[in-house]
Amino acid sequence: MIPSEAARQDFEKGEIAREINVFLSGLKKESRIYFVRRYWYSDSIADIAKHYGVNHAKIKSSLFRTRNALRKHLEREGIEI
Repeated sequence: MIPSEAARQDFEKGEIAREINVFLSGLKKESRIYFVRRYWYSDSIADIAKHYGVNHAKIKSSLFRTRNALRKHLEREGIEI
C-alpha cells in the first residue's frame, strides 16, 4: 500500500501506530500472530505455515482478511491509506 500524504503525517504523529495496536489487540490470537510474523518480522508465508503446522493457503487467506480489516479500521478512524 502506498500511503497518502495525510497518512505520512499521521504516522509521524504516532496515530497510525496507535490504531494498528488497537486493531491488533482485537484480533484472534492466531490471526494476530500470523500478521505480526509476516509484517513485523518479515517471515515468509512458507516459514509461518511450517512453524504452525498449517498450509500456505490458510496463512495467505488469514493475511488477506486481516489486511482488509485493518484498512477498514484505519478508514473508520479517519486515517487515509
